[in-house]
Parts: sequence; structure tokens; C-alpha cells
Amino acid sequence: MTSVVVVGSVNLDAVTVCERFPRPGETVTGRSVTFGQGGKGANQARSAARAGGATVFVGAVGEDAAAVTVLDSLAAAGVDVTRVARVQGSTGFANVTVDASGENHIVVVPGANAEVLVDDGARQAIAAADVLLLQLEIPLATVVDAARTAREAGTVVLLNPSPVQDLPDELVDLLDGVIVNRDEAHALAEAVRRVPQVVTTLGGDGARASGPDGEVATPGFAVRVVDTTGAGDAFAGALAANWHLPPAERLRRANAAGALTATGAGAAAAPSAAEIDAFLAVQGGAR
Repeated sequence: MTSVVVVGSVNLDAVTVCERFPRPGETVTGRSVTFGQGGKGANQARSAARAGGATVFVGAVGEDAAAVTVLDSLAAAGVDVTRVARVQGSTGFANVTVDASGENHIVVVPGANAEVLVDDGARQAIAAADVLLLQLEIPLATVVDAARTAREAGTVVLLNPSPVQDLPDELVDLLDGVIVNRDEAHALAEAVRRVPQVVTTLGGDGARASGPDGEVATPGFAVRVVDTTGAGDAFAGALAANWHLPPAERLRRANAAGALTATGAGAAAAPSAAEIDAFLAVQGGAR
């Protein structure tokens, strides 16, 4: 089992499903609305835990009812939330609209995510972990601080650079691996080339990984897409949880996690290790 620490964001998501997105100034009638845990960091922590990793989440929530909702949801998924700080103000919030094809539009209010810091407890957790998984929905200084802590302890540092932004040289130099989609790979091409291991998600075409030992790829899976929200986060979390496996195997399991997540509604639909096993068995090759 891989032990994983995720330092990142957590939100309360309001997910509205409609037939199509409204045009500017237009009102459309939605099919449903649900509330649940979201945020790229929390989504990835949930996925890592569900995929079998011993997972600690480091983040921040506000002093509101939303904090209870998101933390209870993470804990129920098997995530250790004892390193989540309570700060003044509101928990992060995301308004997600999903159309009939499963595509989404998202508006995020950072709230407490802007206050995430790496305290002594978080440093201890990072130093004890096999893998540190990071994203960019929290202050960049905190991301760099966490990566520096991991490097000093010999913990593998993985970054999913989303939302995409320029990466400081210090952060790039601290990375063991980067998880990008096509757009992120293009936007950050110069930085990505400097990272030892690069994992690129290709949507319906699967994923590929390149590193010192060469390149491996896994094809896409044909699934009925309900909601793509969180599919990339599910991939990243499952990849971290399976980092102890050979590159081709961990890539295939991560790709299965992303595909299965797209068949459910909401960002927190990551599958369990058993569900990934069952899915891959049907696809031909569980492990």
C-alpha cells in the first residue's frame, strides 16, 4: 500500500444538471441540483483513499456548516482529515453546471483555501508518506513549501498543475512527476520537459507516461459519460495510490478510476479499489 499526503483545496460543490448551458443573459430550466464535497485537493485525496492508499489530507475549511459536510464526506471515504485547519470565514465553494453530454462549467470561490499552510503536523505527515500529491488551487507559496518538505524527506513529489499557471523554477526542480492533460502539457511545455516523469491524460484516448525507463501508454475505456467533473482528479489520486506498482499497471488503474468517475454524478464519484478491479476484469486484465 502506498501512503499519500494530499495538500490542496476542499470545496462545497453545488452541482446543477441541465439539458444545455444557457447563452449569455438566458435562463434555462435545470433537471436537478445536489450538494457535496469538491475541490481538486479533496477530490484527489478521496480518490487516493478509495483506490487503496493510506491518505492524509492537508487543507483548510471555514467556520460554517459547509465545513462539516465536506470533512464528514472525506472521512467517510477513508481520508485522514486531522491535518485540516479551521480558519475564519467560509469554506471554499464551487458552482458546477453539467449539460446533457456530461461537459461542465465551474465557478469557484476559494474561501478558506486561500489560507492553507504547511504547519508542523503537516510536515510530519509529508515526511512519513511515500507520495505527496499537489495541485494549484491553494497559494503557490504553500505548494512550494510542501514540495520542499517532501524533497528533504525523500518523499515522491507529484504535481497536477491545475488550474494551469506559470511554475516557478524552484517548484519544477522539486518535482519527481507531473500529471497533465493535453492543454496543460502544451501550456507548460518548457517546464514539463524538465520533470523526470510525465503522465499525460488524453481523455477518451487513454493516457501515457514517460520517464527514465521509457514510455508506456494505456488506451481509453468506452463508458457511458454522465459527468466529467472530477474524472481528472480521480485519475491523479488513483495514480498516487498505486505509485508502488510498475508504470504501466498504475497508469491503467488510474485510467480506469477516471473513466468510472465519469459514469457518476459529481466530483466525488471516485471508485474503490474493488470497483477498479472489477472494471478491469471485464475490460480484460484486472492487474
